[in-house]
Amino acid sequence: MFDIPQELKKLPAKPGVYLMHDENDHIIYVGKALSLKNRVRQYFQSSRNKGVKIEQMVSHISRFEYIITDSEVEALVLECNLIKEHHPKYNTMLMDDKGYPFIKVTVNEPFPRIMMARRIAKDKAKYFGPYTSAGAVKDTIELMRKIYYIRDCNRRLPRDIGKERPCLYYHIHQCKAPCQGYISQEEYRKYVDQMLQFLGGKYQPVIEMLTKKMQQASAEMEYERAMEYRDILNSVNKIAEKQKITDVAGEDRDIIALAKENEDAVVQVFFIRGGRMIGRDHFYMKVGQNATEENPESSILSSFIKQFYAGTPYIPSELMLSMEVEDKDIIEEWLSTKSEHKVHLLIPVKGKKEGLIALAEKNARMVLNSDKERLRREEGRTIGAVKEIEKLLNFAPIKRIEAYDISNISGFDSVGSMVVYDSGKPKRNDYRKFKIKGVKGVDDYASLREVLTRRFAHGLKEKEEEKELGSFSTFPDLILMDGGKGQVNIALQVMEDLKLKIPVAGMVKDDNHRTRGLYYNNIEIPMDKNSESFKLITRIQDEAHRFAITFHRDLRSKGQVHSILDDIKGVGKVRRKDLMRHFKDLEAIKNASIEQLSKLPSMNEKSAKEVYDFFHSQTKER
Repeated sequence: MFDIPQELKKLPAKPGVYLMHDENDHIIYVGKALSLKNRVRQYFQSSRNKGVKIEQMVSHISRFEYIITDSEVEALVLECNLIKEHHPKYNTMLMDDKGYPFIKVTVNEPFPRIMMARRIAKDKAKYFGPYTSAGAVKDTIELMRKIYYIRDCNRRLPRDIGKERPCLYYHIHQCKAPCQGYISQEEYRKYVDQMLQFLGGKYQPVIEMLTKKMQQASAEMEYERAMEYRDILNSVNKIAEKQKITDVAGEDRDIIALAKENEDAVVQVFFIRGGRMIGRDHFYMKVGQNATEENPESSILSSFIKQFYAGTPYIPSELMLSMEVEDKDIIEEWLSTKSEHKVHLLIPVKGKKEGLIALAEKNARMVLNSDKERLRREEGRTIGAVKEIEKLLNFAPIKRIEAYDISNISGFDSVGSMVVYDSGKPKRNDYRKFKIKGVKGVDDYASLREVLTRRFAHGLKEKEEEKELGSFSTFPDLILMDGGKGQVNIALQVMEDLKLKIPVAGMVKDDNHRTRGLYYNNIEIPMDKNSESFKLITRIQDEAHRFAITFHRDLRSKGQVHSILDDIKGVGKVRRKDLMRHFKDLEAIKNASIEQLSKLPSMNEKSAKEVYDFFHSQTKER
C-alpha cells in the first residue's frame, strides 16, 4: 500500500521529474521541479488554493514516483520525453506530430547535389528550410535543375566520371552531365553559387536573366523556347511572392502566437529564414486539465515550445512569442544546448516584429474559429474512436496502434506491411515494409512471425543502443493482426519469446471479407457497425492491406520477386511454364496429386514428388 504522507517525507530537495499514477497505475501527469520536495508536496497541501482542475487531478492520484536529475535543464528534457512516451491525461499535449523537409545542398562535395532531407546532419552540407510541404521542396528542386542544371543523382564524382552513360536529365537539358566530364568543376561551382543565392532569397538576378532570355528567344522567333523561359519565370515569381513577408534584420527566427477558447487552442508559427518567410503552419493543442489556471495561455505556449522543439531538427536563434512563458530561462538554456548556438525567447512590443506577432495571432484566431466544429468531428473520428476501442478491450491508454498484413499474389513471394496509427490518425512516416526472407512458399503464419520478430527485435536493439524515439524503438500500445485466433496467437507467441507485454487483437472478417469485430483475450468482441471505433478499425485494416498490396506490386513491377515455383528444387524455367500452362493457377498445382503432376511432358516422378512435398509440407495452421 502506497502511503502518500510517508512518501512525501522521503522526497529529496533536488531537481527532477515526478510522475503521478492513478488507481489503475496509469501515468496521469508528468511534471518537473527544481526541488522535488517542495513541488510535489504542494499538490497535497489542503491549505493551498490549487484550483478546481488540479484538485480533480489530485483526487485521482494513488501513488507517485520521481527521477532525480543533475539540473533543471535535464529535468525539462526528461519531462518532454516522458510526456511524449506516456501522453498523460492531465498534461497539455501537442496534437500534431509533423515533420518538416529541408533542401540539402552537398557543398562539401566536388560536384554538389541538391536533394530533399528530413533531418539536419552534421555533414558540412548546406540546409534550407524547414518547408511546410514536401511538394514545395520537390517543386523547388525541379526548378533549380531547370535554371542551374544541378544534379541530384548518387554518382560519386569525380571518381565515377565516364563510367556510365548520361541520364535523362542531361538529354532534357536539366543537367550538364558532370558525370561525363562535359563541365569543369569550376564552371559547375558557379552554377551552385548562383543557386545558393537564389535559395537564400536573392531572386532578382534570376528574374532579370530569365526575362532577358525569354525576350531574346521571342525576338529570334523561337517561341517554344520562349514559352519554356516564361513558365520557369512564372515559377520563380510564385516562390518570390510566397516569401514576400520580409524582416530587415535578415536573421532566422520563428514567430509564435497562440489563440485559445475554452479547451481548444491553436498555435500559429511563421518560419523566417534569412529575413524571409519560407512557410507557416498551425498546431492544435489538447489543453491539459492541469494547465495553470492563473495563466493557462502561458502554460500552453510553454508546453508547445518544449514539445515542438524537442523533435524539430533546426532551431533558429530567436523565438518571438506573443506572451511570456513559464520556465523561460530554463527553456532558453535547453534550446541553446540542443542547437549548439544561443537561442533567445523574445516578446516584441513595438515595430515590425510586433506586427508579425499580431499577424500570427490573427491567423491562429482565424484557424481556431473556422476549424472548431471540424476539429470536434475529427476528434470523434480519431481520439473518440480510440476511446471506444479502449472501452471494448477494457484497457487504457491506447495511443499508438500498429497493424500488420501479409500479401502474396498469384504465387509470388510474400511481403509484409506495418501501418501505424497515432491517436487515431495514420502516421505514414512510421510505416514499414518487409520482404519475407526466411519463409519458402505461401505460409502467412510463418511470414507474420518473421515480420513481427524482425520488427520488435530491431526495436529492442535500438532501445539498448539508446537511439532516438520515433523509429522501431517506439513500441505500440496495441497490435492489430489482419485475422482472428491464428494470427493473434502467432503475435502473442512472438511477444512471449521477446519478453514483451503488448496487447494483441485480431481484426476479424466475415465471409464477404468485411470487418466484423475484434478478437481479444480468446473471445470475439462484436462491434456496432455505425460506431466510430468500427469505422476506425475498418480504415486501419484497409490501410494495412493497401500498403502490403502496393508494396508487392511495386516489387513485381521491378522484377524483384519471382514465381513461388522457382523455390522448388528441380523446377526450372521449362517445368514452371509446363505446370502453369497445364494447371492454369497455383491453387490447382497445390491440389494436384503426384500422379497428375508426373504426367506432364517435362516432369518425372522425382520432380513431381518435389512439387507435391513443397506445398504439402507447408504449415497449415488456421
